[in-house]
Amino acid sequence: MANFYIPSHYLGLWRTNRNLLLHYCLRLLRLRLMPFLLGLSIFIVSSCKKEPKPPNIVFILADDMGQTQLACYGGPYETPHIDQLAKEGMRFTNAYSSAAVCSPTRAALMTGKYPARLHLTDFIKGDDFPDSLLQQPDWQKFLPLKETTLAEALKQQGYKTGSFGKWHLSVEKRMPESAPYNPDKQGFDESFVTFKPARDANPEEDPHNIEAITQKALTFLEEHQNNPFFLYLPHNAIHDPIMAPKDRVEKYRNNDELKSWKIRPEIAAMVNHLDESVGKVLAKLDELGLSENTIVVFYGDNGGKHTYAEQRPYRAGKGWLYEGGIRVPLIVKWPQKIQVGTQSEAFVSSIDFFPTLIDAVGNTSMKSDIDGKSFYAALLGEKSERDKTLYWHYPHYHRGSGMKPASAMRKGKYKLIEWHEPLLLNEQGAYELYDLKADPSEQENLAASKPKILEDLISDLQNWKQQVGAQMPELRTQ
Repeated sequence: MANFYIPSHYLGLWRTNRNLLLHYCLRLLRLRLMPFLLGLSIFIVSSCKKEPKPPNIVFILADDMGQTQLACYGGPYETPHIDQLAKEGMRFTNAYSSAAVCSPTRAALMTGKYPARLHLTDFIKGDDFPDSLLQQPDWQKFLPLKETTLAEALKQQGYKTGSFGKWHLSVEKRMPESAPYNPDKQGFDESFVTFKPARDANPEEDPHNIEAITQKALTFLEEHQNNPFFLYLPHNAIHDPIMAPKDRVEKYRNNDELKSWKIRPEIAAMVNHLDESVGKVLAKLDELGLSENTIVVFYGDNGGKHTYAEQRPYRAGKGWLYEGGIRVPLIVKWPQKIQVGTQSEAFVSSIDFFPTLIDAVGNTSMKSDIDGKSFYAALLGEKSERDKTLYWHYPHYHRGSGMKPASAMRKGKYKLIEWHEPLLLNEQGAYELYDLKADPSEQENLAASKPKILEDLISDLQNWKQQVGAQMPELRTQ
């Protein structure tokens, strides 16, 4: 190996200046490494920080349940679990269904569109009235697959979706005819479709599928607890035929308060059974540690049937555009956002759930051509931007209630009802006007005494009908 000779004067320079050279070398190294070390530290911190998980959604829909058919709304019913939900969340006092019958409300809930815009304005498949004064329009008798549903929108955001219970948006209720338009074709990963029982069904054998729906729900929660989910539970209860196990019915047989409200004991039993189902779902959320990050919604698809239970203080019931047919319970619990035990007077309709829940999951860009307006701000206790005007359109006759074709709207405290028979015949009595703040029971018709308000609301209603392409009935030709 060769020997290298280093002159002594170089060694002298090294000994004299080595501290200075080391200082500059370390400084250069520090300047070069600093950006790298800073970037590395940011990467490590960001990798350890978890992104907030989107909220889960459990949406429980009661069938034919008016607002006061819960104890927390003042009714003489036994509903401890739903009452507890109200204590832990927000109870809405001005919540409405988009129709007084089931299918239109469900279509509105799924799409965020008014039933009048969808032309899906009656329960599927509706009734024929060949001897009626008016001929109903040729309306839509299933939810078209081209419509974007809430389930489809949430599925695009990575949600697991399940629907267990009444669907009522297919051409038929039962398979195989119902298959082309069932929930699995409308964005639901898992589904179980139920329907009302036969009138001679055995009351002891879960005729309204309350237990079956509940068990499906509990299994779904178990299986998808680690993934954001949308669980839709549209119950058949408390739709007729009214029946419940004998021991449940007997419990309410001699209840004087129920009798004073003209409430059938079978209805009280069905309400209580449904409440137990809600309790089981809430308990499972607690057990799985999901409650804090889950939005729970309890809602009614239309008012209760008046012949089975008075809807006091509201007039009439299911099928009618009076308050008893469209004023429904709405309770929302979301521990991370909603203040415990609060109440909201915000106007809410079925069309508003689509944009509200999309806002809640943080996808503000998902805004399709919908009629609904988000009430997300109201959930946070802020002033809602929800326009205080709601509309209804029912160009049909309803055999079960006696309702005739009509449209309606509520703007602020005023409610307008337009009856199509006298309207098309140019007869008196086409309009009724009520001040719901002073007269929630709709007993005093103000149409004659407040002509300016009546004129303004009529104009508003006509403009809305034209805007959404509402189908009108026609005078039947002989």
